[in-house]
Amino acid sequence: MNLDNLNYSQKQRLAYIDFKLLFVGRVTRNEIVTKFEKGMSGATADLNLYKELCPNNMSYDNKQRMYIQTDKFKPLFTHDPRKTLVKLANQITDGYDAIGDVAFPVEAPSQLNIPDIFIVARLIQAIINQKPVSIIYTSLSSGSAARELVPHSIVDNGLRWHVRAFDRKSNSFRDFVLTRISKATILPQKLDSYEDKLEDHQWMRMMPLQLIPHPNNVQHPTAIELDYGMENKVLELNVRAALAGYLLRRWNVDCTKEASLEGGEYQLWLRNRQTLYGAENLAIAPGYKPDEEAL
Repeated sequence: MNLDNLNYSQKQRLAYIDFKLLFVGRVTRNEIVTKFEKGMSGATADLNLYKELCPNNMSYDNKQRMYIQTDKFKPLFTHDPRKTLVKLANQITDGYDAIGDVAFPVEAPSQLNIPDIFIVARLIQAIINQKPVSIIYTSLSSGSAARELVPHSIVDNGLRWHVRAFDRKSNSFRDFVLTRISKATILPQKLDSYEDKLEDHQWMRMMPLQLIPHPNNVQHPTAIELDYGMENKVLELNVRAALAGYLLRRWNVDCTKEASLEGGEYQLWLRNRQTLYGAENLAIAPGYKPDEEAL
């Protein structure tokens, strides 16, 4: 038996099983029944077919009544990193991007860095199952070294993907670039309460941003208002404090007190810059100087 002998619906169900095993580490009959509105016997047949095609990918846990990913797991389908990250970000979990895609006439800028999909899978498994991970991470300052993280979110900052995690080395919540992680191993340990996402105050804090057309660099502000769908000449956003710097840099938002940055790239100005007080990662926000808030 091989994939070429199967119909589209069968391949779709097998891809779902493959996706769940890769990114969650487990799959159940009930999930297949719910997802595809099949009977229990049909779900069992799909799992048996997957087992026939990939005998070493999963084992059945009688206690938990679910199929668990094995150490010898190798995906049956090719999960394209770009498409899969978009699906994960939008809560689409069919994992079915290898077959039957429609070529739409839409293009997006090429990304210069693409994370290893198996690293992403390990991190997502750790987050879902509330487990720490041991990683090999290469930083600009200290090179390659082992670290233990407790990840809670994977984020696209507009330029690259990173994981937000509690770092047991620095005892703080930090961002780690996915492409700099060369190995990730899930650890069996339980988490301490201070490692929980709820303790990541920069992540939990929501900041209201008020963006307006740049008062000095834009000759026709109506064009900018249309670009960003502004209402009453302002774009109001609520963003996480941990992500504010990334957004402001991505859109070249002038964060100076007097809208003093010059250049055509600065088409937006942050009108309520005082909202940034206390946020981290603002060194990358164009023109922002925290000492001005004390004046």
